[in-house]
Amino acid sequence: MNEQVYLAYDFPLLSVFWTMFVFFLWIAWFILLFRIVSDVFRDDTLSGWAKTGWLVFVLVLPFLGVFVYVITRGRNMGRREIEQARARQHAMDDYIRETAKGSHGGASSVDELARLSEIRSRGDITEEEFRRAKELVLSGSGASGRAGGSSFTPEGTARD
Repeated sequence: MNEQVYLAYDFPLLSVFWTMFVFFLWIAWFILLFRIVSDVFRDDTLSGWAKTGWLVFVLVLPFLGVFVYVITRGRNMGRREIEQARARQHAMDDYIRETAKGSHGGASSVDELARLSEIRSRGDITEEEFRRAKELVLSGSGASGRAGGSSFTPEGTARD
């Protein structure tokens, strides 16, 4: 008990390397296990009993279950993951489009400016009204929130 133990002398560099390698493989195996469990739940082609069977097999005999699952169903794991990523991207794109549409009331600033320019070229509004409306559109107020009492209908006529 009085002896000093020097860990650096008792645990050589090669042992440190092998310990780190085994630890890395252990972490990689857990990552693979979680991906397989999520793939079992993601797969719509499997019945409930098949999903239960795979989960029991993977959890009761972990190493054998993981390796058998990767060999038999590993090719389609990537395809299912890509399909899910595309579906998530498509849902995000739809959400962004709907949100962008909602913030501009269905029309962008460019569309409103083009419509105002067309109204001005027909002579329905004066240059001063066009300038004020353009400032409001560019400031973000839009055509519907004008101060001064007048707003423009989609046909381009001014109303009070």
